[in-house]
Amino acid sequence: MNIGLWIIAVLVAASFLFSGVFKLALPREKYIAAQPWAGDAPHWAPKVIGVLEVLGAIGVILPAVVNVAPTLVPLAATGLALVMAGAVVMHLRRGEFPALAPSGVLLILAAVVAWGRFGPYAF
Repeated sequence: MNIGLWIIAVLVAASFLFSGVFKLALPREKYIAAQPWAGDAPHWAPKVIGVLEVLGAIGVILPAVVNVAPTLVPLAATGLALVMAGAVVMHLRRGEFPALAPSGVLLILAAVVAWGRFGPYAF
């Protein structure tokens, strides 16, 4: 199960790193064209979410790899799960049902990493 958690953690980290960099790198107008929800959000929201996603992606992998404060891994995974819970709620409220699948999958994967690293497979 430990190997499975590592695989899931790497997938979660890669997904959130890509998503966070995407939010941070694109100008607001281009990001709104790609993600319409950002047009209704405060101008700072995509950038803040992008920073949280990048930090969470780093936090899910790096502390365990370098064995410095590995207890941060489940905390980072919990934070990412909370970000995705917010995304699921936002997509439901906006009626963006196709966007629920990736958000829901990432929510579940991040929650699995948090559960596994807090519980039976902690470092």
